[in-house]
Amino acid sequence: MTRRRPKAAALAATAFGFRERSVNETDSDSEYTILTLRLYSDCTLISMRQSAGKQVGERGVGWVTGTPALVTAVRSAKQYLTFVASGPFQYAVAEALALPDAYFTDLREDLRTKRDLLVTGLTEAGFGVFRPMGTYFVTTDIRPLGESDGFAFCRALPERAGVVAIPNAVFYDHREAGAPFVRFAFCKRTEILEEAVTRLKRLSS
Repeated sequence: MTRRRPKAAALAATAFGFRERSVNETDSDSEYTILTLRLYSDCTLISMRQSAGKQVGERGVGWVTGTPALVTAVRSAKQYLTFVASGPFQYAVAEALALPDAYFTDLREDLRTKRDLLVTGLTEAGFGVFRPMGTYFVTTDIRPLGESDGFAFCRALPERAGVVAIPNAVFYDHREAGAPFVRFAFCKRTEILEEAVTRLKRLSS
């Protein structure tokens, strides 16, 4: 059986394996990807990005890994989509990629500890909690608290508890589907998370 190989430009648009990863995957202890399977290594792109950090907001920088032909095709396509984005941060990302593995191991462990702290606290506060594995946000269901409108809940939360959350519905095409879900960030100092948990527990008291 002979496998037909589309041209590089077509592969760039319709790669058989295309996986997006974030550098802050809290539960990822290994780096297994489809690229490790040689059968697919010539038709796979791995898309990665520097996550929007707490200091720089939504200023992510992305890159792709693959064969020279595929990466060239992506670069050719991208020049017609955007001219430049996050220019200054590209240098910062390049520096970060050269840091020793210990830096990222420590970062992952720090985020994992803070995630567990917030997950436990939100659960005890009465939220339905979805334990994340690759982000620094915890998504929750507010229906156990007798709430159903994430927008209204998030607007009132700063006054009610002095805590800020984001309504997940803003990420949905059909907002009603995401109405009862809100998310909290745990990329904060430990004492901030502990205080937030204490305040949120008062909602169900």
